[in-house]
Amino acid sequence: MAHKAGFVNIIGNPNVGKSTLMNAFVGERLSIITSKAQTTRHRILGIINGEDFQVMLSDTPGVIKPAYELQNAMMDFVKSAFEDADVLIYLVELGEKALKDEQFFNKILHAKIPVLLLLNKVDKATGQEEVEQQVALWQEKLPNAEVFAISALENFGVPQVFNRILELLPESPAFYPKDALTDKPERFFVNEIIREKILLHYKKEIPYSVEIETEEFKEEEEIIRIRSIIMVERDSQKGIIIGHKGLALKRVGAESRKDLEAFFGKKVYLELYVKVNKNWRSNERQLKRFGYNN
Repeated sequence: MAHKAGFVNIIGNPNVGKSTLMNAFVGERLSIITSKAQTTRHRILGIINGEDFQVMLSDTPGVIKPAYELQNAMMDFVKSAFEDADVLIYLVELGEKALKDEQFFNKILHAKIPVLLLLNKVDKATGQEEVEQQVALWQEKLPNAEVFAISALENFGVPQVFNRILELLPESPAFYPKDALTDKPERFFVNEIIREKILLHYKKEIPYSVEIETEEFKEEEEIIRIRSIIMVERDSQKGIIIGHKGLALKRVGAESRKDLEAFFGKKVYLELYVKVNKNWRSNERQLKRFGYNN
């Protein structure tokens, strides 16, 4: 039996459900999911293995017009998604009319690789007619794409899309070991899980001013010991993260530990500290340190 393998890259506007779709495909919670825009900052690779296939799925940050250096770096991840894809997934949600960047849309329109346009969140449609109208709209806008109506959250239409991906993939040996789930190290997921809790519990600019750095990850037989630093840009933000009597930070720690134990399938001891790292989002050297600049 011939073996197929290839890269499938997901792009779209912020908050259309890219991470939910990625997790529906992979079956593991690899990408953090919150209702806030710009949750994903990196390209995250999820690997799906079968006896005769290996699919490398890449979730990318939502397409935005960059306002500062960190966002420029995030858009570089999106640009790179066009360069190594065997199949491109363009994810839109019900009611959406355009991609936030015309240049990217043009690239999709003239892509030389198969494009699957997935109309997500159809579970929120008022009826079948609305879905059909939207499908027709996108077929007209992107005649080079195959259009599928799906709900990533309800797993509706997702298996059919996956089968189509397998049909489109080139014949190739596996790129990664067959037991690999992702190309990211464990510390990356520690950082992402903590960052998700901050996105969920803090308002305004706080979540976007935060970066997590895991300084220690020690796996013992019974327990994993983790020490992570929450970086903020200003002293005032440090106080907000810690909260009155340290209660806000305690909640982030408790919820993160619970998720980390589920993710790693092991007991976790987590220490969290907050440090000020002035204007890290605009500092190229700091961005490189956090893995944003290649």
